[in-house]
Amino acid sequence: MRAPVFWYRPPGLASAVLAPLGALYAAGTARRLRNGPRERVGVPVICVGNINVGGTGKTPTAIALAQRLRDRGRAVHIVTRGHGGALDGPVLVEERKHRASETGDEALLLAAFAQTWVARDRLAGARAAVDAGADVILLDDGFQNPALAHDLSIVVVDAHRGFGNGRVLPAGPLREPVARGLARADLVLSIGPEPAQTRFAENEGRGLPVPVMRGRLAPLPTGLPFEGLPVLAFAGIGHPEKFFVTLREMGADIKAAHALSDHQPLSDALMARIFREASAIGAQVVTTEKDAVRLSPEFRSRVLTVPVRLEIEDWTPLDSLLDRLL
Repeated sequence: MRAPVFWYRPPGLASAVLAPLGALYAAGTARRLRNGPRERVGVPVICVGNINVGGTGKTPTAIALAQRLRDRGRAVHIVTRGHGGALDGPVLVEERKHRASETGDEALLLAAFAQTWVARDRLAGARAAVDAGADVILLDDGFQNPALAHDLSIVVVDAHRGFGNGRVLPAGPLREPVARGLARADLVLSIGPEPAQTRFAENEGRGLPVPVMRGRLAPLPTGLPFEGLPVLAFAGIGHPEKFFVTLREMGADIKAAHALSDHQPLSDALMARIFREASAIGAQVVTTEKDAVRLSPEFRSRVLTVPVRLEIEDWTPLDSLLDRLL
């Protein structure tokens, strides 16, 4: 389901009508967090979460942070819910064994960078990771999950969209009010190009109670010749438009672009239609790294993938927090 347009416009009639439901949603979230056990598992737990629904860049952030922790010599394990997968867990994700339909696409992608556990019960997942040798737990999402105590919480926000109209679901894109959420956070990471970063800093970023760190998603050099390449692009991520913009910046000639729902299953029937269209317009089929893990083996080898990695402008705010924690 695509986000309503009014979520990212100044509050109007639609958001005002839905505001009472948003207040109920916010109250329910606050009650769940207040009553949660917040248990500890004997090692530091670092949460990478958000206040908004939808894609803000949590997965690239988790990848970058896992690499940062590994460079410090830490045995980091990632615990994630496994959104879109059938397994309840806790289960250690194995790239060669599991499919996205079992673990979810994000977990399968994360498993390439660190030991990754899928667990509906985050506490059980963290305990399994500790038993397997983790000395740091990286919690992918789970900022509003009350099971685990967080030693460090990073809130990721899309600099272009910010916190939307500032209202809570369904009146806006927020899981909880900004002030309430950031009261539990240690750091905000805004992700986006420089113009979006400037707008965020001048508007929502002013006066935040925690440090703000900037980052951008940049395509990983692969040597593939995208300059002038006619492509049919598809993406089933939080904000597919960002992927299409990246392709244009790489010089690709986008003949067709299909924005799918986040985590949408890539059935063989759907992919067959996409390939027929690509053949008719003389285009190469291209998708994101996260979408690629949902493809069947029959189609994966025929689709070009554009991996992106998070580039941080200045690691100092996070490194300082890690120094104190670790």
